[in-house]
Amino acid sequence: MTVVPYKDNSADKKSQVAQMFNSIAGKYDFLNHFLSVGTDIYWRRKAVDELKALRPARILDIATGTADFAIETLRTAAPDAQVTGVDISEGMLEVGRRKLAAKGLGNRIQLELGDSENLPFGDGEFDAVTASFGVRNFAHLEKGLAEMQRVLRPGGKLVILEFSKPTAFPLKQAYNFYFRRVLPVFGKLISKDQSAYTYLPASVQAFPDGTDFLAILAKVGFKEPAWQPLTFGISSIYTAHK
Repeated sequence: MTVVPYKDNSADKKSQVAQMFNSIAGKYDFLNHFLSVGTDIYWRRKAVDELKALRPARILDIATGTADFAIETLRTAAPDAQVTGVDISEGMLEVGRRKLAAKGLGNRIQLELGDSENLPFGDGEFDAVTASFGVRNFAHLEKGLAEMQRVLRPGGKLVILEFSKPTAFPLKQAYNFYFRRVLPVFGKLISKDQSAYTYLPASVQAFPDGTDFLAILAKVGFKEPAWQPLTFGISSIYTAHK
C-alpha cells in the first residue's frame, strides 16, 4: 500500500507530498537540525564527499527542498560548477531562494519547480545527480530513479542520502520508539502539521533500503551500486555510476 501524508485525502501521493512540504516549509530547516540533533549536517557532508574525485561541473539536485544539499555540493564541485535544484514544493523552493540570496549564491544554484519523475532536461546533461532524503517520497520509485539515470552523463555519478532502518539491538528499538512516539509530537508542536511527522516514520518503514535499494538501482540501469550506512544505520549513502 502506498504511504501518503494525509490518509483522509483523496489526492495522489505526489500532490499530498507537495502539500505537506508547502505546509512545513517555514519550519523545515529548524526541525531537521533539532530532531536529528544536528546529525543531518554531518550526513550531508559525508554524502557530498563522494563527489570529491569527480569534481562535477554540472550537478542536478533532486527533491532539493530548501537547497541545503545543493549548497553543500559546491564544496566538492568544480570552481565554476552550476547546480540545478528541482522540487515539487514551491514553498520549500521559496525558502531556498531566500537562503541563496542571503549567501550570494543565486548565480551558482538555480532552483526550479519540477517533477522528479518527469525531468525537463535532456539525456546526459549532468555530471552528477544527487538527492537528500527525497527519493522515498517518489510516487513511483523506479520511474524517478530511471529519470535520474537518463539525465546523468556516461561516467557520471549518482549520490543519494536517505533514511534507513537500524537492525541491531537495542538501537533498533530505541530508533523505532523515537521515530514513532517522540518525533511526531515535537514535529506537530513546531510545524503545526500533525501528518507530516507521522508520515516520516511510515515512509521510512516502507522504503526498500539497503541491498533492496541497490537491486532497484541496478534494475533501472545504474552500474556499481554501493551502500554506506551512517550512524549505526539510521541513514545511508547510496552511490552508483552510469
